[in-house]
Amino acid sequence: MSLAEKIKYSYADYIKWDGKTRYELIDGAAYAMASPSQEHQEISGEFFRQLANFLRGKPCKVFHAPFDVRLNYDSYDDTVVQPDILIVCDKSKLNGRSVKGAPDMIIEIMSSNTRHDTFVKFRLYQKAGVREYWIVDPKTRTVQVYLLDGGKYTINYYTAEDTAPVHILENCEINLADVFNDTIESLESYDDISKQILIEAMKTAGISDEKIEEVIRNAELN
Repeated sequence: MSLAEKIKYSYADYIKWDGKTRYELIDGAAYAMASPSQEHQEISGEFFRQLANFLRGKPCKVFHAPFDVRLNYDSYDDTVVQPDILIVCDKSKLNGRSVKGAPDMIIEIMSSNTRHDTFVKFRLYQKAGVREYWIVDPKTRTVQVYLLDGGKYTINYYTAEDTAPVHILENCEINLADVFNDTIESLESYDDISKQILIEAMKTAGISDEKIEEVIRNAELN
């Protein structure tokens, strides 16, 4: 079916598409997903390896994309995302082909479309109740870890030299040196990290996405 036929879609529409192009649904709007790069796959694979090894024989399960997550399946069912890595501890949310509701943890690896992960999905996951959300930046070799506290995310910040705890899993830690080892790109500049810290500070202060983007654009021009 052509995506031009409708303006708003639901999961019922989504599962009928031919699968040649991967899509996510955000409030009924369809967004095509680009194919991941080699670097993206290397980083995703190492996260999955470490988490799968830790969770062997444990009740929580780790999955990697493509795997559908229906964040509002019990209402409009019009928001379907495919996180790079996700952990589900409540088996009742799994129906064999999708996750019904919020996973306990999500890891997204940033690509060229940084706004999607740092703004759009940030708001979605916070609202849906994802307990722990990691944004991985291959360019700066850093990880932003968001923990849900009273319905809002608080941030912890890690670099490639750190071992980062997985807060939803007792005694689980991710060796970030192994995650970023031998990836194609390396740290470009401290300016990239400073910009990300500024973005997070403004989001925590409740500043709108549009205003944050305006501030960042102006900073890049100066």
